[in-house]
Amino acid sequence: MLLTVKDLESLQAQHPDYRLELVDGKVIVMSPSGYESDEVAFRVGGKLWNWVEPRQLGRVTGSSAGFSLANTRAPDVSFIRAERLPRAPRGYATIPPDLMVEVKSPTDSLDELRSRIHEFLAQGTVVGLLVNPEDRTIEIHRLNQTPEQLQDGDILKVADLLPGWEVPVSELWSPVFE
Repeated sequence: MLLTVKDLESLQAQHPDYRLELVDGKVIVMSPSGYESDEVAFRVGGKLWNWVEPRQLGRVTGSSAGFSLANTRAPDVSFIRAERLPRAPRGYATIPPDLMVEVKSPTDSLDELRSRIHEFLAQGTVVGLLVNPEDRTIEIHRLNQTPEQLQDGDILKVADLLPGWEVPVSELWSPVFE
């Protein structure tokens, strides 16, 4: 039996401590990401929020904000331009984010994360970022384009969505305190 978004909402209400996604009519229970990957996602989201909020450019959300498109999924970080979503929905967003970010955790497969990003791109997302704390790289994905790879020493920019936003890649990783 294939489940619906209503079924997912009901299950989520019954199990609020679990992160659930609906993929091809089946509920997927998402495991916790791991400390480092969540900290990196928070750092990416924070850098994005600090640029977007004072300029009122749109909405930045974390991994609890779901998108009900062909499947119901929740990227680690997402951004939607203000003109596309002037008011936050009470439930899942029914439009794709303009920018979505997946941060690799120790249990994630890079191929699976790339597949998730391409699923969003095929549904209208403009840019998908794959952030990999393990090798300190970022892949910038766009529909029908070869991904651009960044590493420490490079500057992350998404000029078509966020003109002027620039973040040194090295600022996104978990710090080491001496």
